Amino acid sequence: MWLDPGMRWLGTPNGKRGRSPTFSDAAIQFCLSIKCLFGQPLRQALGVVQSLLRLAKLDWPVPDFSTVCRRQKTLQIELSYQPSKSPLQLLVDSTGIKFLGEGEWKRKKHGAEYRREWRKVHLGIDAQTLEIRAIEVTSNAIGDALMLPELLAQIPSDEPIESVCADGAYDTRDCLDAIAERQAMALIPPRKNASHWKKSSAGSAHRNEAIRACKRLGRSFWKKWSGYHRRSLVETKMHCFKRLGERVTARTFARQVVELHVRVALLNRFSQIGRPQTVPVTAVA
Repeated sequence: MWLDPGMRWLGTPNGKRGRSPTFSDAAIQFCLSIKCLFGQPLRQALGVVQSLLRLAKLDWPVPDFSTVCRRQKTLQIELSYQPSKSPLQLLVDSTGIKFLGEGEWKRKKHGAEYRREWRKVHLGIDAQTLEIRAIEVTSNAIGDALMLPELLAQIPSDEPIESVCADGAYDTRDCLDAIAERQAMALIPPRKNASHWKKSSAGSAHRNEAIRACKRLGRSFWKKWSGYHRRSLVETKMHCFKRLGERVTARTFARQVVELHVRVALLNRFSQIGRPQTVPVTAVA
């Protein structure tokens, strides 16, 4: 772990009325990153931060528990990523993160004693760099297809998108039209017994071609030919996301969103340090 002595740890005047913040956003994000990385409560995580600053021989003050908890509600997390030279190949999926209820083992063994609730995390990752480029956090009552236009809106408008790959839950008119507006190819398998859309639009035309290809060649061949199986990379990223914790510890929705954004920033940093190179291996008899 490296600490940059040139990091702006203390806050600067923001030109607004009232007292300026004592600590910068980077300092608050660093404390929350230590909390998420080691899976510790916030008070213990601040003790780790104090020890790290002492080991680095930095005389920076450490924010207290109340300051970090209050600033977490309005903290803006910027997702760093390495821009790729080729057009973006976006993989989209969602998963659930529990924030209320017992664990799965206790529920299966003794039954659920009270209600359980999840936060649904919608992610869009780059298939080439494996970095998370877009994230949305909603309740478990929000469907997957409703958030695809929101994920695409987080990608800069001047960045070209080659394809958007998602499962059959995103086979809706709004999703396909949103992908077509970005001039990207939709790699979404049509639902079984899907019928052609009569309304003429860029999204419906591409879907009708996929239906004809599936009926003529078969769904398995279409998935292999179109490269749909690359979507397994986003499933792997979901597993890495949950390795940082099966549940969120914050109690309010705004703080839960910031906590999940901090996890994404950590995962992107790990991907920038190094990523695996997967190659096919042919067995020799």
